Amino acid sequence: MEKGSTVFEAGVVSIAMNYRKELMPDQGLCVQVYGEVGGKDTEILRFDCFDQDPHYHYGPENKNIRLHMDKTTAGNPLGWTLNNIRNKLPAMISRAGYEDLAAAVEANPIPETTLNEVEAKARELARTERRTVHHLMPEMLEGDKIEAGNIRFGLEYRNLRNDRGMAIHVLSDVAGQEVELLAFDCFENGPHYHYGPRNQDVRIYWDVTTSGETLRWTLDQFKAGKLRSMIERAGYPSIANALDVGLIQEKLPEIEARCFALVAQNTQPQGGMKDVRKTKAQLIEELEALRQQVAAL
Repeated sequence: MEKGSTVFEAGVVSIAMNYRKELMPDQGLCVQVYGEVGGKDTEILRFDCFDQDPHYHYGPENKNIRLHMDKTTAGNPLGWTLNNIRNKLPAMISRAGYEDLAAAVEANPIPETTLNEVEAKARELARTERRTVHHLMPEMLEGDKIEAGNIRFGLEYRNLRNDRGMAIHVLSDVAGQEVELLAFDCFENGPHYHYGPRNQDVRIYWDVTTSGETLRWTLDQFKAGKLRSMIERAGYPSIANALDVGLIQEKLPEIEARCFALVAQNTQPQGGMKDVRKTKAQLIEELEALRQQVAAL
């Protein structure tokens, strides 16, 4: 793959990095070690410090030995990577198949100040470049948040520039703020769902050949009691543990009926009956107009 856009010259090698977030099910900082081999700038090592599947490569342009990091034993993937660059770089370069370069790094170690700069920048990029999604729910109609214990379901038919469909937002309160735990975008063209949109944003696209109709699939997961494990995977174990499963099951017929009513209302031919309830955006606009009228009195 291409060399990262952030590059540190580190003696006989260079260290490049780039935050990768185009991978929908995963994301994280990519750290690369480059060296000159046969007159060519060559990728010697690559560390993909991803959230879900962290791994690293010995000699991507040579042997390309790919090994997985065990987060249970290695801990934070980026921390593990930086530690090994500091302490085991010559040995890792040697295993990648570049003995001469390994000997050169052994004889001319990367200066401590450079290593500190690399670490500071790496941690900054990992913190600031994270992909998250904040669904503002502007098309949600008044009353379409259904409470179910410590969570609520936000129901909204979304009309995007190039897609449309029913969206179900699973919401809860964290530190006094409403947070989206899960989002199911049952769209016509690109249906997908999110684990922790404001956290790790693991985005999975449905294979409609195997899943079938995506709104029905989503409701079936709720009925099968999979919300707890899904919320845990999204990164909210305490909320998952406090779910009122019985109450959720009681609410599901109301949620299901409202979802299919919204789909019917938004896909019927022009001239059909429209829901008279108003979206959040419409309500905000009306409140602002009223505020201006009162101020003018």
